[in-house]
Amino acid sequence: MRLRMIAFCLGLLALHAGAASADDYPSRPIRIIVPSAAGGGFDLTARVISEKLSETLGKPVVVENRTGAGTLIGTQYVTTMPADGYTLLLGGLSNIALNPGLYKKLPYDPLKDFVPVTLAVNWSFTLVARKNLPMNTLPEVIAYAKAHPGELTYASAGNGTGQHIAMAATATLAGVKLTHIPYRGAAEAMQDILAGRDDLFFDNTASSLSQVRAGAVKTLAVSSAKRQPVLPDVPSVMETGVAPLDMVTWFGLFARSGTPDAVITKVRDAMKVVLADPNVVAVFQKTGGNVMHLSPEETDALVKRDVERWTKLLHEAGISLD
Repeated sequence: MRLRMIAFCLGLLALHAGAASADDYPSRPIRIIVPSAAGGGFDLTARVISEKLSETLGKPVVVENRTGAGTLIGTQYVTTMPADGYTLLLGGLSNIALNPGLYKKLPYDPLKDFVPVTLAVNWSFTLVARKNLPMNTLPEVIAYAKAHPGELTYASAGNGTGQHIAMAATATLAGVKLTHIPYRGAAEAMQDILAGRDDLFFDNTASSLSQVRAGAVKTLAVSSAKRQPVLPDVPSVMETGVAPLDMVTWFGLFARSGTPDAVITKVRDAMKVVLADPNVVAVFQKTGGNVMHLSPEETDALVKRDVERWTKLLHEAGISLD
């Protein structure tokens, strides 16, 4: 009886401590872990939302880039942190929905280890080519690749990133072989496209748009099913008839599973303020981003659907990183 009473009291103390920590959240700075290098969609999203989120929550929100192994190192790192809402993950299509289909032994489970707090924005990918590439359209590139297997190269922001999968999926669906050149981030990959060292790069529209508008690269297609308003003259891959690709990348905040519901609710409420801010909306729209306003239920459903969809598609296409 005494042991039961002690256990009961300890349980009450733990419950009270959890409630108290949720009540005064946040009482110290919050970190957003970005599992990729600066210069890509992950980093842009985190830096656009962090300032307004800090203002709304009343505490500093610090963006921390943890790169390596595609997006694995930064994402797994968050699973080692306390489930208290002070270390959040910038989750995207690649580390949440693509990796389960790419790795047989993924060091985390995106649906069990994380709770989607809110999805903030989505973008298409834009396929660009070095300026002096002889081909001018995606069908011409595919025709050349069929005649010269493996000769054309494509850059990516790293193995398993959205940039990698957008091009790999297009090549697989089109029945051609390209040579993949992974980098540690989108900025590094774009530099070698600009220098003419690589042929193709299916980059996030947000990070490629300035080079596209400057005419520094050839622009071949977008990954979404339809054309993008910021690039009205650029066809979709599907429109070219090369492959039935329909791919957009989303980004948002994820918390460790076990984080108190009250903490998650506070961050969700703060993010509603962030995503309603005209300056935040304008920055995203200027880069071709579409701000997302989803309920928690809609967010959960979208994440689960994309995990299932891309795992199935990647397995069927035989695209793997193991």
